[in-house]
Amino acid sequence: ASEDDHILAQYCIGECYEYGSGIIKNDELAFEYYEKVANKDYSIGQFKLGWFYNKGKNVKKDYKLAAYWYEKAANNGHFIAMQNLGLLYKKGDGVEEDHKKAFELYKKSAEGEYLDGIMMLAYCYSNGIGINIDKQKAVELYQKAANMEHKIAQYNLALMYENGEGIEKDINQAIYFYKQSAKQRFKKAQNKL
Repeated sequence: ASEDDHILAQYCIGECYEYGSGIIKNDELAFEYYEKVANKDYSIGQFKLGWFYNKGKNVKKDYKLAAYWYEKAANNGHFIAMQNLGLLYKKGDGVEEDHKKAFELYKKSAEGEYLDGIMMLAYCYSNGIGINIDKQKAVELYQKAANMEHKIAQYNLALMYENGEGIEKDINQAIYFYKQSAKQRFKKAQNKL
């Protein structure tokens, strides 16, 4: 199927090479297979190329190319790519720093129920990144992500309970969410306890 240009088969072979599933791990071949499907407008392949360039995995780290591929994947509806591209815009890595663009990307990612997208959208509301500060909206989004076991969201929600930001101060709730985060080995939460 891969030799017949079947996109999903080529992507799956790329994954097998990336993770060493049933075959010897080979990031170079994984990249080649991802590149084949990315060039056929397959969003997961585009995301993978962005990730390889973002992390410098078997290729020279290149934030511009990471942004290029993340944007292609995001335009094809890939929610993780949206969030990752948002991070690049937030920091100005490979693209001109643009907090409003980062916010919009996190928002789209969150609308797709991607957990890190929800967490980053909450972070934007909490810190005024690309939008006016809205602590109550931040609490609502942190709560949503915390309920889905996101350890950083649990920690940030605990901080908001501890400090009474956007929600009534409640030390018991703060301790509860610090414990939830600490159970997942989040060091900052463990240190708070």
